[in-house]
Amino acid sequence: MHSFTLPTIPTIEDAELRQQLQTILDNKTKPQGSLGRLESLAVKLGLIQGTTQPKIERPQIRVFAADHGLAQHGTSAFPSEVTAQMVLNFLNGGAAINVIARQHDIALKVVDAGVAADFAEFGVNQHPQLLDYKVRLGSRDALAEPAMTLEECISALQSGMEIAKALEGNLLICGEMGIGNTSAASLLLAKLTDTPLAECIGRGTGLDETGLQHKLQVLSQVLKRYEAVTEPLEILAAVGGLEIAMMAGAYIQAAHDRRVLLVDGFIASSALLVAERLVPGVSQFAIFGHSSMEPGHRHMLQALDAQPLLDFDLRLGEGSGAALAYPLLQSACAIINEMASFDDAGISQGN
Repeated sequence: MHSFTLPTIPTIEDAELRQQLQTILDNKTKPQGSLGRLESLAVKLGLIQGTTQPKIERPQIRVFAADHGLAQHGTSAFPSEVTAQMVLNFLNGGAAINVIARQHDIALKVVDAGVAADFAEFGVNQHPQLLDYKVRLGSRDALAEPAMTLEECISALQSGMEIAKALEGNLLICGEMGIGNTSAASLLLAKLTDTPLAECIGRGTGLDETGLQHKLQVLSQVLKRYEAVTEPLEILAAVGGLEIAMMAGAYIQAAHDRRVLLVDGFIASSALLVAERLVPGVSQFAIFGHSSMEPGHRHMLQALDAQPLLDFDLRLGEGSGAALAYPLLQSACAIINEMASFDDAGISQGN
């Protein structure tokens, strides 16, 4: 490991607290276990927060945006300029994630991790919802050289940690925007889990069959180039992305601070996989919002031993799937805190 310090991660497992939470749920006015996974969600939230009265306070979305040098090889159906254009859309409140965040009263900010554009030219560099942590103007072309130097990669991780440290509230959703980032996530999955590359890749923003085969061909060459790279940090630098590295840093710090990580789809899960490989224990704090349509996501979920809340055929990113799942966490907290017990209600229990 290179000379920078990653925080330690506390353990959430507490047999006594788990039993207390379960007993509270079992005594609610319902047949035991009849609220299914909502009950196990309430237990998980209680364990993460170390309390029998879990609650979500001031939830936060940070959408991390960056460009990818590898995208110049036509691995995406959209051109790279779309990354900056979508950042402007986020700042104008017009994207799907803005709509869902407003609906559920989740505070949203956009992080420039490495967009290949100068936002001063668009006149939004002072925008209150834009956080400037730009490491460089997009990652390098991983086919020719590592996507990031180790210094850039570490800088992105540290920035992510800084962003998480400054958060209000106790729940973090990391969203992302970056043309070409499904390629980076697929390469990370292939390198960190030994999943065959063909099972890691999908259509991303909408590639046709020819485009998908081209993507496989390009990514195969990238994998071959970094065959000898085995350390998680070096893998992240070689084939990852600036937004993925920054999200990984944010997850690590937020887990250290015992925040709930509500994880989105394929790209967000790739950042969590990186975080878990760098600092084992981060994934204890993760609740997975949904199962993405991207084929590689199920391999990621398996590697992280994750059971997502929703299966809605989503593949947008931005944090949208996690934000859609957020009300389930609110309901889990409400059930454990507000629902009457048999004693409270004077109701006879079954055998």
